[in-house]
Amino acid sequence: MTTTSAGQVQSQTRLSALFAGKARMPSIAIYAAGLAVLAVAPFLAYPLFLAKILCFCLFACAFNLLGAVGLLSFGHAAFFGASAYVAGHALKVWGLPFELAALIGTAAATVLGVVFGFVAIRRQGLYFAMITLALAQMIYFVALQVPFTHAEDGLTGVPRGYILGLFNLNNLYVLYYTTAVIFLVGYFLIYRITRSTFGQILKAIREKEPRAISLGYRVNDYKLLVFVLSAALAGLAGATKTMVVQLASLTDVHWSTSGDVILMTLLGGSGTLFGPVVGAVLVEMLQFYLADSGLPIQAVIGAIFIVCILLFRRGIVGEIAQVLGAQRRTPES
Repeated sequence: MTTTSAGQVQSQTRLSALFAGKARMPSIAIYAAGLAVLAVAPFLAYPLFLAKILCFCLFACAFNLLGAVGLLSFGHAAFFGASAYVAGHALKVWGLPFELAALIGTAAATVLGVVFGFVAIRRQGLYFAMITLALAQMIYFVALQVPFTHAEDGLTGVPRGYILGLFNLNNLYVLYYTTAVIFLVGYFLIYRITRSTFGQILKAIREKEPRAISLGYRVNDYKLLVFVLSAALAGLAGATKTMVVQLASLTDVHWSTSGDVILMTLLGGSGTLFGPVVGAVLVEMLQFYLADSGLPIQAVIGAIFIVCILLFRRGIVGEIAQVLGAQRRTPES
């Protein structure tokens, strides 16, 4: 009996490993296809436009990181825009290389994230969202007043310089692939965070916070840490965006930018890794192609968003994942 039981356990273990391997195969294929698309994209479309899209993809992924712990921020434009201004100033006025400028801009967003987090993290739900919005509006009015931002004119003509001191970022292909590498690094970091033990603790806090507290976890510390990580990655996206478009403006710190990143995340699929990327691509392409149509862009995007939410409650990627998961669980006849 013992031998039979052990054999059954071994058989079940092999089957579980086999099914896990089969489940991973589609993911590997999807990521391989995504890398292939990234590699050939600048030969099929305008590299500068694609580089800008990648900046917003990283921004949306950074915002989506908050979903791992169930937080909703209405003020993420503060980190994106503050880093954009600081990095632009470092590039244009201080003459620093892009690597250092991006590092300084990301550091500024990180410090801002710590300040925002300490103020807002003890609140939940709508109260948390409103506090982040209020703090972000303070940053907007600071950007409107301080001299180095040039108020409504913004920082224009920001030089791109060289990456690693060797490759000229004014070459659009170098610019695109540099942005793609930055995006991939940020995406991989978010992937590792959500798939780690730390990510599982964040999920436990999101699902049932009182239980996580009863198990001895310092919930507010975890929330603060993930909030700061999200702010830092949003800052990296903002610094890269300034280098790409050679401009930092009040739009970067405006509340509408926070609204755009929420729209991107919900449209693609909040809680999924790839959903914010899909959402960012769709929103940016819609804004680009509707710009010369004479139609009210925000109204059209809003209508599309409402339709997608009604049809895809989990977002586009979330619904696709749900359908594929249901098919995978269906027993074969």
